[in-house]
Amino acid sequence: MAQNDEIPPGPKAPDEDKWNALLAEYERSGARPEPEAPAPRRAWVRNAAMALSAAAVAFAVLKFTGYASEEDAGKPSAAPAASAAPSASRTPTDAADRAPIPLADAFPASVPDGAGGTYTKVGAASPSPCAEPGTVGPRLADLIAGSEGCVGRHVALYKDARNNQFNLALFTMKDPRDTLMLVNELAMAFDDYQVAAQAPPPASGLPTLPPDSGMVQSFTGHGRVMVVGLGQWSDGRTADFQKLVDRLQPLQQAVATNVGRYETQ
Repeated sequence: MAQNDEIPPGPKAPDEDKWNALLAEYERSGARPEPEAPAPRRAWVRNAAMALSAAAVAFAVLKFTGYASEEDAGKPSAAPAASAAPSASRTPTDAADRAPIPLADAFPASVPDGAGGTYTKVGAASPSPCAEPGTVGPRLADLIAGSEGCVGRHVALYKDARNNQFNLALFTMKDPRDTLMLVNELAMAFDDYQVAAQAPPPASGLPTLPPDSGMVQSFTGHGRVMVVGLGQWSDGRTADFQKLVDRLQPLQQAVATNVGRYETQ
């Protein structure tokens, strides 16, 4: 018996009958339909490095208070300048209510800038509560309210030899996981400013910069503590942001080292 390798045709599917009927209709009219194009698939952008990073540096122009105004909402912003891995932490779970690092230990009177100069502390304080209205934005206040709680907050203002201004803010949370969440949330929205800059005291000799001054911001997490750094040029100019980021980093790193040492004791 002769063998036939061909697969015998099966029953026609309903869609095939409809297609053949449609072909016959168009052939009678002298036209031929084009097959329907498949629906486009959603393109998912993968930003794993940003999503998993617990620290990032970002910069853009912002208002002096640190909050973007309505007219600024549609303005383009600069992209993140850099990112870094989170600091390792050995904070025990039973230390949730441990007091924050002492103010003087967190913020030394002076800090080397790594280039032969120094940052000089202008002032420091421990405002209470952590989400005090007027000092943090509504989004950060909501994030703190939804966390396990904030133990305390420290702020400090430094200047360098050219009177550039650098603000540091420390938020000590009860749960290190909340610190990670805060850093990720704020660093991802790099054009959203939720921490206000401190006005320099009158005796400091520093000017109060106008609302349209440029600023850079940086976030790192160390155990229970989120360290926020803000930098402004002495003339408030909205340029040379990468240089300003570079100026901010040695100071923030020095403070972060103090915090990390305390948190892992």
